[in-house]
Amino acid sequence: MRIAPLLFAFPLLLSAEVHDLTLRQSVDRALRQNPEILMARFDELRAAENVQQVRDPFSPKLFVGSGLAYSSGMPMSIGGTVPAIIQAQATQTFYNKQLSYQVAAARENARGAGFDTSARRDQVVFQVANLHLAAARAVRLASLVRQQVESFDKIAGAVRARVLEGRELAIEARAADFRVAQAKQRLKVLESEQAQNEAALAIALGFPGEDRVRPVEEELPKIEMPASEVEAAKEALGNSKQLRRLESALQAKQLEAHSARAARYPKIDLVSQYALAAKFNNFEDYYRRFTRHNGQIGMSFQIPLFAGPAARSQAAAASIDMNRLRVEINATRDRIAVDARKSFQDVQTAQASRDLARMDLDITRERLGVALAQFEEGRLPLRQVEELRSAESEKWVLFYDAQVVAERAQLELLRQSGTILAALQQEARGWW
Repeated sequence: MRIAPLLFAFPLLLSAEVHDLTLRQSVDRALRQNPEILMARFDELRAAENVQQVRDPFSPKLFVGSGLAYSSGMPMSIGGTVPAIIQAQATQTFYNKQLSYQVAAARENARGAGFDTSARRDQVVFQVANLHLAAARAVRLASLVRQQVESFDKIAGAVRARVLEGRELAIEARAADFRVAQAKQRLKVLESEQAQNEAALAIALGFPGEDRVRPVEEELPKIEMPASEVEAAKEALGNSKQLRRLESALQAKQLEAHSARAARYPKIDLVSQYALAAKFNNFEDYYRRFTRHNGQIGMSFQIPLFAGPAARSQAAAASIDMNRLRVEINATRDRIAVDARKSFQDVQTAQASRDLARMDLDITRERLGVALAQFEEGRLPLRQVEELRSAESEKWVLFYDAQVVAERAQLELLRQSGTILAALQQEARGWW
């Protein structure tokens, strides 16, 4: 009964693929294939097409058709025009201040959609870099924990031998076996975390859900960080796509208000038409003179005398939205500055913690070197050497964790300052 599920899963396992990518390759792939970035680009393209729709009345239009019909008695209009063999009409808006403001507002909204795309792109790059670092961390730690399992196995073997010799209590053997089991459980957790991060990274890069993206061991690109909190806040405010988007929305609302107020302005359209008339429509019986070819060209004027309350209400609503946007811009500016300063402080704290973890690791490695020398001289038992070796692995784990925290803090600061994409796309030269 268990064969059927295995047979069903076997094709999925065969179709799954592992992609080995560097951080820069992951970022480049995300820019091309990430679903969120693609959807943002579609929104941007739609906003650009909306501009063409709004400005359509300013483009000349020509319609050609026929109102062919037989008349009995006086020729009557068909669709607002007299019956004709061939009919042609051309129209174009010449002056419409209200519509001109609407076109300008649509263009501003399209520009704002570009800021949305840039903001979404930076956020995705930040998420992809975080997933890449998390997957790389799991790979490193899993390798270290495997070494720990081997060390604990050796220690457990030495302890069991000493128990058999009567030099250790039986409880010590059980404690040693517990440490082995604990390390194996930790390894399973890390392997599961690695698989989850690799799967999430594959989805973020536009690969099928069953694929995996495995980070390539590499030196991360050297990143230029702001020199101070003030500079970090200045860069964040200067490069913030969110602020640019809100300012663009404010400009669009101003144009909408102008458009509503322009409802009282006159409107001028260019119009022309042509009709090829036929005698079977009895024109010569009811008109003094029959002409086969008929045409006219001119301008249509509309001067609003009473525009009604709708335009005034639209202008007032746009003004309310503008006031709300000004408040939101000020609040966003303050929040961005505070977040940038906090991110700068977090980087300093994380780097200090990483340096301390490195110092602790170096001390443990030096102690291990001394212990190995004493072991070679027969002055130290294997158990103590393996315990120091396990301690070294644990210090490596702590160092890698501190390093990942520092890397993520730097990525967050780069995201805040709006320079994350430029920083991650440069040549790899070693992060620190």
